[in-house]
Amino acid sequence: MPAQYVTPSKFGLFRIVRHGRRWRSLLEDCELARHDDATAALAYLHASCPRARLPLTLEHWRYLAGPPARLAQACVNDGDWLLVG
Repeated sequence: MPAQYVTPSKFGLFRIVRHGRRWRSLLEDCELARHDDATAALAYLHASCPRARLPLTLEHWRYLAGPPARLAQACVNDGDWLLVG
């Protein structure tokens, strides 16, 4: 079962999800980036979303043991973000 860390914010639900050997950082169902470890994903979210006021360590995030919901991949197409299944 993949590991998943979640925390709410005023911008939506942030998630860090293990997917295979990589970790994905997500805001709601939109994938923001992929990382080699959960700590790198957390650092990326802090750097890219400072106004979200996310917890500083994964120990303060909620851990969910169940499988994550189906992940959507975000792609850039002519400057617009599209959700691709």
